[in-house]
Amino acid sequence: MNLAKEDKRMKKAWWKESVVYQIYPRSFCDSNGDGIGDLNGITGKLEYLKELGIDVIWLSPVYQSPNDDNGYDISDYRRIMAEFGTMEDYDRMLKRAHELGIKIMMDLVVNHTSDEHAWFVESRKSKDNPYRDYYIWRDAKGGKEPNNWGACFGGSAWKYDEKTDQYFLHLFSEKQPDLNWDNKEVRKKVFDMMTWWCEKGIDGFRMDVISLISKRPGLPDGPVGRSGYGDHGCANGPHVHDYLKEMNREVLSKYDLITVGECSGVTVEEAKKYASAEGTELNMVFQFEHMDLDGGENFKWNHEKIRLTELKAVMSKWQTELAGKAWNSLYWCNHDQPRMLSRIGNDTKEYRERSAKLLGTCLHMMQGTPYIYQGEELGMTNYPFQSLDEFRDIESINAYHELTEKKIVSPEDMFDYISYKGRDNARTPMQWDDSRQAGFTSGTPWIAVNPDYKEINAKEQMEREDSVFHYYQKLIRLRKEHEIIVYGDYKLLIPDSEELYVYMRSYEGQRLLVICNFAEKEMAYEVPEELMGEEGDVLISNYGRTELGHSAVLEPYECMAVLYA
Repeated sequence: MNLAKEDKRMKKAWWKESVVYQIYPRSFCDSNGDGIGDLNGITGKLEYLKELGIDVIWLSPVYQSPNDDNGYDISDYRRIMAEFGTMEDYDRMLKRAHELGIKIMMDLVVNHTSDEHAWFVESRKSKDNPYRDYYIWRDAKGGKEPNNWGACFGGSAWKYDEKTDQYFLHLFSEKQPDLNWDNKEVRKKVFDMMTWWCEKGIDGFRMDVISLISKRPGLPDGPVGRSGYGDHGCANGPHVHDYLKEMNREVLSKYDLITVGECSGVTVEEAKKYASAEGTELNMVFQFEHMDLDGGENFKWNHEKIRLTELKAVMSKWQTELAGKAWNSLYWCNHDQPRMLSRIGNDTKEYRERSAKLLGTCLHMMQGTPYIYQGEELGMTNYPFQSLDEFRDIESINAYHELTEKKIVSPEDMFDYISYKGRDNARTPMQWDDSRQAGFTSGTPWIAVNPDYKEINAKEQMEREDSVFHYYQKLIRLRKEHEIIVYGDYKLLIPDSEELYVYMRSYEGQRLLVICNFAEKEMAYEVPEELMGEEGDVLISNYGRTELGHSAVLEPYECMAVLYA
C-alpha cells in the first residue's frame, strides 16, 4: 500500500463514523400543550432516536430569543428560550441523551445577535459606548445607506438608527445586527460563551452562516441584482480562516467535538481550508451547490426541477476533490430547505416510500457524515399550502411581498414558488401518530400539521417492517458494520444518464456498487466490466432484491447497494 493511501486510511474519527439527526425544537414534540415543541418533548423522544440508531443530535437554537427568525436571533446565549423550557430542562435532556449514547451538537449563531441582546442595547446608546464597536455602524453616504448591499431576507442590509444618526449592518433581518468580528473583544466574548457550553458537556457546534463573519474591507458596493440591491459578497471574507483558526486554538481544540460550518458561497478550494484534514479549523462544512441547482434569477423562487446529470456532477465533485484533504457533510434536507422528497423525489402515494428509500440510499452510501432532518426518516412531504396566512417564515413572506409589489413575479406564480420552495415545508410538526395534531401537541400547533399525517407517522412505521423508518435504521446500521461506506474512495459511473445515479466505492480490496434509478419507469442496467463474473452481496434494496447478476431491469425508483468483497 502506498504511503498516501496509508495516511488517508489511518485518519479515522468518531464524527466521520456518526450519523447526525437535526431537531427543529419548535416543531419536534410539545410536552405542555402550548402548541410549541420544547426540551421536555425532545427528552421524551430520545428513545425513539436511539432506536433509529443515530449518534448525534444537531439542535437548532434553543437560546433566549424574541423569535424574529425562529431562534436564529439570539438575545442571550446562556439562557434558554422560555417557550422551550428552562436550563434545568436542558441539563436533564443532555444527561439523558448521554446516558443513551447520543451526543448533542448546539447551533452556534455568532455572525449576528438579536437587536435585543444586551451588547446591542448598549451599542446603540451612543457612539462612544464601550460596546459600539461590537457591531458594524456607518454614516450615511450621500443621504442614503452606507452602501447598496441587500439583506438575505429582502430590502437593504442597513437600518437607520435615529438616536446616533448612523446605520447598522444586518445581512439578515433588521432585528439581527451583524457582529463586528474584526473586534478582538467580540471574538473573546464569543469564545468564552462557547467554552461555557463545552464545560456544560455538549459535544459540538453547527455554526450558522459562519462563512460571512469577515466582511470585505471598506464595505464596497456589490453588483446589483433584480431586487435593486447589491450583492454583499461577504462569503469567505479576508480574515474568516484567521478567526476560525483562533476559535480552534482557543476553544475547539481543547474538547473532543464535532463541528460543521454552514458556509454559503463556499467552493471546494475554500472547503479544503475550512475542513482541512489537518484539523486547524472545522471538521466539515455544509455547502449549497447541490441545493442551488434549481435556483435562478429570482434567487430560489421558481418551480424548476434539478437535472440528475447536474446533481451527479456536483455531488461527485465534492466527493472526489475533498477525498483525503477534507471531510464532506451529506444532506438532502434541513430547516432551510423544502422536503427533498417533494423536490427531487416522487411524493405520490404510489412511489413515495420507494423514492424516500432511494434518496436515503443514494446519500448515505457516500463518503462523509450523513445528516437526517426530522421526519426525513418517515418520508415526510411538503405541506399543501392554500393561502399566504398559513406561512410563518420571514424569508418566504418577505420574498412574496417584495417580488410581487415590484411586479417581478405575479402573485399566483409567487405563491406557487413559496409553496414549493419555502422553508415552512420543513417546519411543520413532526408526525408521531395518527391522533389529533399527529401527536405533536394537545393544543393548537404554532404552524399547521401536514394533513397526510394519518398515512405518514412514526407509530405506523415503527410497527411495519418494510417502512421508511426501518429502512433508515438499516442504512445507519450498515455504516457501522462496513468501513467501506465511511472511508471508501468514490467513483461516478455513467455520468451522462438522466435516470440512473450509479457510483462505486473502493476500500482495502472491497468494492461497493450503489445503483439508484431516479426515473418513474423501468431502466435496463449492466454492471461494470470489472465486476463481471463476481458475486456481490446485496446489502440493502428498496424492492427486496437479494441478488444482482450481470444485468438487471430496474423498477421505478429502485435502488440497491451491492458489496463485492
